[in-house]
Amino acid sequence: MSDKSFDLIVIGAGPGGYVAAIRAAQLGLNVACVEKRGSLGGTCLNVGCIPSKALLHSSELYDKARHGLGDHGVKVEKTTLDLDAMMAQKTKVVGDLTEGIEFLFKKNRVTYLRGAAGIAKAGEVTVTAEGAGGDGAGKGGTETYKAANILIATGSETVALPGIEVDEQAIVSSTGALSLAEVPGHLVVIGGGYIGLELGSVWARLGSKVTVVEFLDTILATMDGELARHMGRILAKQGMEFRLSTKVTAANRTADGVSLALEPAEGGAAETLACDIVLVAVGRRPVTEGLGLEEAGVALDNAGRVTVDSRYLTNVDGIYAIGDVIAGPMLAHKAEDEGVVVAEIIAGQSGHVNYAAIPGVVYTWPEAASVGKTEEELKADGVDYKIGKFPFTANSRGRVNAETDGFVKILADAGDDRILGAHIIGAHAGNMIAELVLAMEFGASAEDVARTTHAHPTVSEAVKEAALAVAGRPIHI
Repeated sequence: MSDKSFDLIVIGAGPGGYVAAIRAAQLGLNVACVEKRGSLGGTCLNVGCIPSKALLHSSELYDKARHGLGDHGVKVEKTTLDLDAMMAQKTKVVGDLTEGIEFLFKKNRVTYLRGAAGIAKAGEVTVTAEGAGGDGAGKGGTETYKAANILIATGSETVALPGIEVDEQAIVSSTGALSLAEVPGHLVVIGGGYIGLELGSVWARLGSKVTVVEFLDTILATMDGELARHMGRILAKQGMEFRLSTKVTAANRTADGVSLALEPAEGGAAETLACDIVLVAVGRRPVTEGLGLEEAGVALDNAGRVTVDSRYLTNVDGIYAIGDVIAGPMLAHKAEDEGVVVAEIIAGQSGHVNYAAIPGVVYTWPEAASVGKTEEELKADGVDYKIGKFPFTANSRGRVNAETDGFVKILADAGDDRILGAHIIGAHAGNMIAELVLAMEFGASAEDVARTTHAHPTVSEAVKEAALAVAGRPIHI
């Protein structure tokens, strides 16, 4: 096969794209991956999941040094913030990981093409490079490559609000919020979802007054209602202010920052809110423009997402799509799993993704994590279910660690006891949810989890106790 002909060309090197490329290469396919950013890893690694978690961790350490270590007998006389050093740590982590993906491409013989991809037609991809770098198209100009199969994995981008222009200076997207030059005196976050709360938490810990403005009557609208309400109370204790059922109609730059125009979501008297920085975090949309999808005949839905069948195949033979550009939660791990499956399908194997067992995590402190159905969804579906809950105030390790906020909540079918959903709010919820994801993947009952030995003392014992509580027999409460 020539250096311009491949079994698979992946467009986009985010979590879905690069994982698909590596897995396809492992299966013996000749693979190329096209990325226009100039570094691998997509939004998640470069300006999303990874840098935000780096800042979340660093800001949590700073906050603990200021407020929490004294309870453990660790006296810190004076704690100062070196924001430049914190940002440098974040940048180093991102750089190390992007270089790691380049190493994996070389190890697995994946051809890395730097440039903007276009689908000329089924079986043909153009790559327009800007400047030097990468293989094949790295010296500028446009090159055309043949591909038996094409995978669209171009991810998503931030959504703008009508009438509010993001300048990445005073009015920023999540990308700008990761690189502020100084701690804002007052940060207003528009949007009470995962991204807004995480980035709001970072700057609140570093000293900002943070106000979250949310159009709906709740934060974390896709999560279990009880969990969302509990998270709201905890974040309010940490100093965050919430303006729910409120819409932002305009944002105007002033000499001192930004003036926001607010109104009740249902209509009513307008008011203004002054702040230093505004973060617009109202969602994301699929990146499908500029790929030539219309010319290639690839169908999109009303939300601009690529439509695919159960094998991730579009309506055009040989063209597949995964991740944020198709329906489903916009989560990196969802895209990764789809990337593996589509690579295996193209290689002649079989695979599937269980969309009923995809976890979601909010990396605030404490964290919130969910998998499966919420109570609201079960009620709407008319499902008869049982609830088991256990608070971290009654967990020995939670007490030892002084991390007692939150609970584990398990929802099980009232008939066969099968776990239908699980929701955790607590210091290590993101790690703890994995046990319940695995349980759901294997169709386990709450009783199965309750009879599984959990090491003592660990926070994971709260999962066992919540499973016991489904049957009304928790031990430690």
